[in-house]
Parts: sequence; C-alpha cells; structure tokens
Amino acid sequence: MTRLLALVLLFGMAALVSACGVDGEPEQPEPETATETGVTVHGRVAFGVSF
Repeated sequence: MTRLLALVLLFGMAALVSACGVDGEPEQPEPETATETGVTVHGRVAFGVSF
C-alpha cells in the first residue's frame, strides 16, 4: 500500500510540474528562412539492367 501511495504521489507531482509551466515563460520560435522554389539535384545517378 505504501508503494502504491508513493507511486500515485510521484505521478501526481510529475503531472503538476509539467502542467504549471516550470520551464519559464513561453518563447516565440525563430522565423523560418525562406525556402527556394523549384527542383535542385546534386550528385550522380547510375542505373541499368544486367542479364
């Protein structure tokens, strides 16, 4: 019974800490850089059939 109570309290504290914003004030994400449009291919491709 003691282990069950300790487990319930542990999960309760974890839920409380994760819900109360313990990591501080929310921050704005950095704006994403503009991506290039179109298709760009780099490298080398080889394919074939052998019998």
